[in-house]
Amino acid sequence: MAELAPGPDDPASGAHTDFRREMSYGDYLRLDLILGAQAPLSDAHDEMLFVIQHQTSELWMRLALHEIDAARTRIAAGQVAPALKMLARVSRILEQLNNAWDVLRTMTPSDYTRFREALGRSSGFQSWQYRLIEWRLGNRDEGMLAPHAHDAGVTALLRAELGRPSLYDEAIRLAHREGIAMPESALGRDLGLAHRFDEGVMEGWRQVYLDPEAHWPLYEMAEKLVDLEDYFRRWRFNHVTTVERVIGFKRGTGGTGGVSYLKRMLEVELFPELWRVRTAL
Repeated sequence: MAELAPGPDDPASGAHTDFRREMSYGDYLRLDLILGAQAPLSDAHDEMLFVIQHQTSELWMRLALHEIDAARTRIAAGQVAPALKMLARVSRILEQLNNAWDVLRTMTPSDYTRFREALGRSSGFQSWQYRLIEWRLGNRDEGMLAPHAHDAGVTALLRAELGRPSLYDEAIRLAHREGIAMPESALGRDLGLAHRFDEGVMEGWRQVYLDPEAHWPLYEMAEKLVDLEDYFRRWRFNHVTTVERVIGFKRGTGGTGGVSYLKRMLEVELFPELWRVRTAL
């Protein structure tokens, strides 16, 4: 078969237009895979919205995990400045995830009921990336491995996370290395459990906040963590209100109490001492 002759570039714009032998935009982004991944199971118009909403959320979560892990590594190495940039980026990612709820809320309860049965028992509750985000931030619960037991690779990934210090653990350890006394109850805690409020940790952060100029990198890191949790709380809140708006108080497809379960999650604090230290100043 004869080879095609190269096509001319666009002389007006200078743009290269022949990609028969070169990587194109679509090739680089694997758009054939991404845009071919939407396969609604019903003929309901709004199922496409539902699928894309959750697929794009998973992509943003993948980036959030990439940044959180890198920030944790930098903090463990005492490299605060690059970690701050990464933490700021995570907050912006969470802002994008928050904005996505506005699009999903254009789906009415009647729209959703037209395809809800097609979801079976699948549910966002089973998102292993969301679970990993929570665990990397410090809210850990080994019991939550159960929804992922069918996938050995994911289970191994989550189990490995339970053996590593969380992002907040590394922040506390860094503060201790920088001369802010942190209690052994926090420094030597069981990493497989969720971090719980510790009066000694709050006292350590209080010393930072009482003299921010003397502890500026730690002070700035603490505020970046508060920013991150602020956006994370908004994400949870918007999830609750969206679910309540669409399904009311029905049980979720994954078997949870739906809105009642999500409202309990609003009470979880990732970095409790950083919020409560404000009262102690």
